[in-house]
Amino acid sequence: MATRGKRYRTSLERFDRARLYPLSEAFGLLADLPGAKFDESVDVAVNLGVDPKHADQMVRGALVLPHGTGRSVRVLVFARGEKEREAREAGADHVGAEDLAKKIQDEGWLEFDRVVATPDMMGVVGRLGKVLGPRGLMPNPKLGTVTMDVARAVSESKAGKVEYRVDKTGIVHASIGKRSFGKDKLLANATALLDAILRAKPAAAKGTYLKKIAVSTTMGPGIRIDPASVTAERTA
Repeated sequence: MATRGKRYRTSLERFDRARLYPLSEAFGLLADLPGAKFDESVDVAVNLGVDPKHADQMVRGALVLPHGTGRSVRVLVFARGEKEREAREAGADHVGAEDLAKKIQDEGWLEFDRVVATPDMMGVVGRLGKVLGPRGLMPNPKLGTVTMDVARAVSESKAGKVEYRVDKTGIVHASIGKRSFGKDKLLANATALLDAILRAKPAAAKGTYLKKIAVSTTMGPGIRIDPASVTAERTA
């Protein structure tokens, strides 16, 4: 195992890795840890008490974070006619139809972070499933990315919309912003994400739903959050 750097080791001395911290306190600690030479992303990992192998226990959704993600998001829209014009006016980076599908298929072009499509374009987009699916880029009506309101979908994506989905191990990973946001904005974004995950609890999920939660920066150690503090703040 590679030896951790001095900054990482110094961070570990600032908190107790075995302790479960209240949500607000965890973000206060995060803000006080030594930073890297770049503006690190802040990520939340949530271990859920679900079995993703069962369709009725899948947890997936999307939300616009109160303070955005701090990232520039490149949006590709599959649309024609008036909807193509609306997408361009809303700030979409790429808009087209078969021409873009061909570019993706033939050239392996993937210079975009999110894909939006009008319902009538799903016949074209569907053929890209093997390329877009594994990368989490396939448009989905449940996530608001298959829609006739392309202007709204583009605006939300640019404003900081994040998608979350439980992986095969039962964990949701999501980026909630940049270290430079500071404690209050990161806490607000984390609270919004956790609230969305709580609301997405499948009826088929039994036992403890929020099992483990941790927050970390790109180069820093994870700080464990007490799940009870999340549900307590939500019902306060």
